[in-house]
Amino acid sequence: MFSKVGKIYGETALIKLIAIGLVIGIFLAYFIPSVIPVVAVFGKLFVSALKAVAPILVFVLVMNALSQKAESSSTMKPIIMLYVIGTFCASLVAVSASFLFPTTLSLQTSGAEITPPSGIIEVLQNVIMNVVDNPIHALTNANYIGILAWGVIVGLALRKAGDETHEVLADLARAITQVVQWVIRFAPFGIMGLVADAIGTSGIDALLGYARLLAVLLGAFFTVALIMNPIIVWFKLRVNPYPLVLATLRESGLYAFFTRSSAANIPVNLGLCKRLGLDESVYSVSIPLGATINMAGASITIAVLSLATAHTLGISVDMPTALLLCIISTVGACGASGVAGGSLLLIPVACSSFGISSDISMQVVGVGFIIGVLQDSCETALNSSSDVLFSATAEFSKRRAEGTLKPSDLIPRAEE
Repeated sequence: MFSKVGKIYGETALIKLIAIGLVIGIFLAYFIPSVIPVVAVFGKLFVSALKAVAPILVFVLVMNALSQKAESSSTMKPIIMLYVIGTFCASLVAVSASFLFPTTLSLQTSGAEITPPSGIIEVLQNVIMNVVDNPIHALTNANYIGILAWGVIVGLALRKAGDETHEVLADLARAITQVVQWVIRFAPFGIMGLVADAIGTSGIDALLGYARLLAVLLGAFFTVALIMNPIIVWFKLRVNPYPLVLATLRESGLYAFFTRSSAANIPVNLGLCKRLGLDESVYSVSIPLGATINMAGASITIAVLSLATAHTLGISVDMPTALLLCIISTVGACGASGVAGGSLLLIPVACSSFGISSDISMQVVGVGFIIGVLQDSCETALNSSSDVLFSATAEFSKRRAEGTLKPSDLIPRAEE
């Protein structure tokens, strides 16, 4: 019997299983709340497993890719440009939404002990220091900038290694990838636990007091995901962008919505890139890099909450200041950590551009944690799905220039 159940489970599409897990999680949270502490363990196990395997996966894949191929660097520049353009456009959308629908906050004191960056210079300094982090420390602390740097360095150093060494690296990369696939098959149980825990812990009541603020945030997220990003993709490919946009939202954004961690979603994005037929030597670098610097959702959160604080205090914001905020949000978002709530720590940086004290801005961070059950989930879904979207767009743009791009390329292959 168990073998039959296992066979059915293995042959069923993962998206269908996740939908079932989602429904079961909601059902348990509302009708059998006593089991929430038990099923919540599945969610914690799932996210912890993804976070555990992601650093070594990134290091091995980057090292293997760069040790075997030399042509990936030419494709990274357009991907990084798309990351920056996408993040800046998202901040423009956020600022526009905040001006069209100004919101005010009932500021409360946050009980969390948080040490935010003191300014953009500190954010940039932290990024640079992460590059030269001890490789063992980078792996154990999931410092993806450091992991990428060491993966690139070791990979380049191994280019002149013998064929046997290259085969060992390739076998190691395949083995780690297989481990990730096993972890991802656990997703339906993880989603069930995460949903039940989120509803049981926060419920819906915690969100009602900040409905207008949430509406502005969610409106900006959906505008970027469904309008702004498709426009960027269309300009690069000149084909209907929505098959690719919707595929990345469905198959990457869905996971990220529940894990609330761009870093934990790296294995999912790598698998999606493979099914899109992208060059592994490129996406094995661009995806973990995107989880670190491609933070459109974070720039929206920083801009909207900072302007809500300014509106609450009666501070007049002119257009030059708003443009400066867009730049600060873009740069600050690139320094946001790829973990749940990472963007909230950058709000004091943006608030300082309005002369708002740290005491007040930290209260806004507390508000961010209150609405985080929806805000952070949608933000991460946008961040993570954009990583795949722009990585694919850069490669498809190259194929378009060569005359080899086909409409079917924009649709992921079926799961193996």
